[in-house]
Amino acid sequence: MLKLSKIFIVLFILTAPLLYGCATEDEKGQTAEQAQQHDEGENHNEGDNHDGEKGHEEEEGHNENVVMSDQELKEFKVQLKTAGPGELETHVTLAGELVIPPANLAHIRPRFSGIVKKVYKNIGDHVKKGETLAIIESNESLTDYKILSLISGTVIEMHLTQGEVVEDGSHGFTIANLKTIWAYFKVYQKDLPYVKKGSRVTIRAGRDMPEARSVIDYISPVMDEETRTANARVVIDNRNEIWKPGLFVNGEVTTSTQKVDILIPKTAIEEIDGKPVVFVKTDEGFAPRVISIGRKNTVNVEVVSGLKPGEVYVSHGGFTLKAELQKSEFGEGHGH
Repeated sequence: MLKLSKIFIVLFILTAPLLYGCATEDEKGQTAEQAQQHDEGENHNEGDNHDGEKGHEEEEGHNENVVMSDQELKEFKVQLKTAGPGELETHVTLAGELVIPPANLAHIRPRFSGIVKKVYKNIGDHVKKGETLAIIESNESLTDYKILSLISGTVIEMHLTQGEVVEDGSHGFTIANLKTIWAYFKVYQKDLPYVKKGSRVTIRAGRDMPEARSVIDYISPVMDEETRTANARVVIDNRNEIWKPGLFVNGEVTTSTQKVDILIPKTAIEEIDGKPVVFVKTDEGFAPRVISIGRKNTVNVEVVSGLKPGEVYVSHGGFTLKAELQKSEFGEGHGH
């Protein structure tokens, strides 16, 4: 027994280092594997952080500012406004035509046949009520009589020449007072619930024509059988005589008015990377700010987010700043 115990002790002493070495190698292997996993985890986290930063930068969009002096703003006709509340109007657009009010039109004819001895007025001349237009010698009495203007206005038609014999109503003058003019608009059935007497109207005739503002003062009580439309009449102040009878116009009839927290003109909005952007004034210049748009009409839009009350923004001429921003991306512009 004693010999067997000694043999086991000797074997244990000989094999113990080998067993310990194997265990150590296993531990080293596990430690290396854990370290590799730890490094990969850190690399993965760094990648996530990098992607997050990149996404944040992408979400922020363009961080560059466009720097322009007051002189440059004036030169490029860049206009600024302060963001704030306003009233957003919704409209119905109607087509119409300008006409002369019947009370402002006079057809003046000779009372008796005779010979035209003198003509004092021509087409385009302004006349006053009671002013002499022509003198005719009567065939019956052989005495002269005057043709007088019945209203003050402008001669728009004349069929009378000196020495001419007048025998019927085809000769004479047409006088029109163009200081006031009417616009007649066609109102379709779908628009009748929104177009009412007293509704505000903005009249436009094209890009180079000024706007006129008035109200609807009459809507016909019956529909036209052929066009199935009603007539809406608008009286236009035409003291400068810019509006001409026969001109086709569009009328934007205000159907409702809503108060919004921030209202800006459509001219303030530029598109960058497919998103609506407004240039906002900062200490460093003008920063492009992505905005969210709410309700809108043909002129103004509601800003839901991206612009705060009191901030100064570019209301007109933003395309100039957009061009400078795009140039700065290539190192050519004013952006910093």
